[in-house]
Amino acid sequence: MAADGSIETTMITVNYASDPLSSRGRLFDEPESNTRSVFQRDRDRIVHSSAFRRLKYKTQVFVYHEGDHYRTRLTHSLEVAQIARSLARVLHANEDMAEALALAHDLGHPPFGHAGEDALQKVMRPFGGFDHNGQAIRIVTQLEARYASFDGLNLTWETLEGLAKHNGPLIASPDEKHRLPWALAEYDSQQDLEWHSHPGIEAQIAALADDIAYNTHDVDDGLRAGLFTVDDLTEQALVGPVIKDVYDKHPDLEQGRLIHETTRRMIDRMVDDLLLETRRRLERYQPQSAEDVRAMDCPVVALSEEMMATNRSLKQFLFERMYRHPRVNRMTNKASRVVQDLFNLFQTETGLMPRDWQTKMKNLDETGKARMAADYIAGMTDRFALEEHKRQFDLYE
Repeated sequence: MAADGSIETTMITVNYASDPLSSRGRLFDEPESNTRSVFQRDRDRIVHSSAFRRLKYKTQVFVYHEGDHYRTRLTHSLEVAQIARSLARVLHANEDMAEALALAHDLGHPPFGHAGEDALQKVMRPFGGFDHNGQAIRIVTQLEARYASFDGLNLTWETLEGLAKHNGPLIASPDEKHRLPWALAEYDSQQDLEWHSHPGIEAQIAALADDIAYNTHDVDDGLRAGLFTVDDLTEQALVGPVIKDVYDKHPDLEQGRLIHETTRRMIDRMVDDLLLETRRRLERYQPQSAEDVRAMDCPVVALSEEMMATNRSLKQFLFERMYRHPRVNRMTNKASRVVQDLFNLFQTETGLMPRDWQTKMKNLDETGKARMAADYIAGMTDRFALEEHKRQFDLYE
């Protein structure tokens, strides 16, 4: 950080980034690429996965048929990756890993966003529950069926750790593994991802890039959808001053340009705040390795206390004015019924599932069948889930 408080783009040589040459490796041994690092290869495997392609038709807030200009899980993931890669470059972290984690962070989301996840969590409660983070690990370690020698994508330990723990430690100490969500507890029998520690710096970067993208782009989508107005945002600590600044410089700016100019400046301010706070923490704790970052008692990548408070206020505004808007609630209620109907059907009537899924469910107990039904539904896009519900429950279809 420069003496005047501005962001510097050069740093002394650091060793806290994840080093592809020092990776703990993959669960299944295989020859590595001659042209790509192990983290580049992880990123490429994520991009080529079926789960990543399906993000195109998984909702962020609005269901796919409500408009072509609203964000999907795919476009959101690409925006998170852009922010994460830029942050990693300035902070001298590993850009390829930060990008891979950003691209993969939403793989475990079921159709219909949080409504779909809440519905699956409700029906799966007797069988160990459901959460999108655990489902992402299940996808990349088991459900993706692409390679001849193993299930999943066989990602490196570091990428799996970052994907599982990008929001921080999942347990307080190694002896609390019984508290892990069932999908992660199941995977722990194969590989210990050190659930009690912080992840590497790249996962922390991806997590906050997600936060920055999510809030600012939901403001964009909410304004374009007419769920609230620019005037409604003027009292928000982060958004209000930005809107005023844009209006002062461009008083006759049309609505579309105003929205874009506002959100891009919001991103700039949050990114600048993150870089300043993270540089302060790096200077204070001086981690000398990726293991030092994992061993810290707090994240090394963070927003300032002031920005975190501002961010919480914006989240509350979006919760009240967008995520609980009657228009969104109507679709949320419909989505919940679709997911629950499909789960109750497939858990008991396995013969209605595709043949390859029927084969997987043979000889499974009730819990196993429930988890397999949840896997199948979680992989659906919004569009496919709606069409499948119609096929299964419409007598005239």
